[in-house]
This record gives sequence, structure tokens and C-alpha cells, in this order.
Amino acid sequence: MHRISWGIILAATLLMSSLVRASADDGAVINRWYSALLVADRTELADLLSDDVRMKLDDIGVVQTKKDFIASIDEWQGAVAGAAIRHRIEKSENGETTVLACYDFPSNDTLIRETFTVAGGRITASTQKAVAQDCSAY
Repeated sequence: MHRISWGIILAATLLMSSLVRASADDGAVINRWYSALLVADRTELADLLSDDVRMKLDDIGVVQTKKDFIASIDEWQGAVAGAAIRHRIEKSENGETTVLACYDFPSNDTLIRETFTVAGGRITASTQKAVAQDCSAY
């Protein structure tokens, strides 16, 4: 019985260790995402998105594919010029990471909650919803 207890403890420890590593890896993907988004790096953004990604923009009722999103980068590049994006991970579990992000544009700022599903180092789904019209709650 004593051996079984240590075996269970070892298995649980290994499982928790792999979950912590997965969360850390997901956090790295999210950090890369915001860095690439800020400079409208089409190549990096495309690399971070899975081919079958679905990006849901709740506030405007739009769902984008990878192709749709990459096609919108020219417009985004103009909008993000001179901006800053601050983000912090609120929670990360089971491959889903929720982020609070302040998009601080030169003429206004917006607080957005974004949820990312990450698998294999790529974003497979994203949902975005505005929280506030400014970042005072960030």
C-alpha cells in the first residue's frame, strides 16, 4: 500500500508539472501574439495561428478565419501606429487562456477581455469582447 501511495504521488506530481509547463508555453504564445500584433507582423501572426483557427469578435458579431485575419492586417497596421498594448493573463487552464488587454491607441483606449485556445504552440480559437471604453480598470 505504501508503494501505491508514492506511485500516485509521483504520477500526480508529473501531471501537475506537465500542466504548469503547458500553461507557461501558452503564456509564451500569448506574449508573442501581442508583440506581433503591436507591430502588425504578418509572418509572426500567421505562424501563431493554426490553419483552422476561428477568431470571434463578439462586439461586432464577426468570426474570422486565418485568411480573413491576415487580410485585415494592412488596415490594422494603420490603426496600431503609435499605440501600446498592455496585457495580463487572468487565468490559464486546460489549453484556454483568458487575458485582459488594454489597447491604448493615440486618440482613445479600450479594455478588452480575450480568450485564447492554444494547442501545439498555436492559437486554435480566439474570442474578443470589450469590457470598457477606457483602460482605467486595467
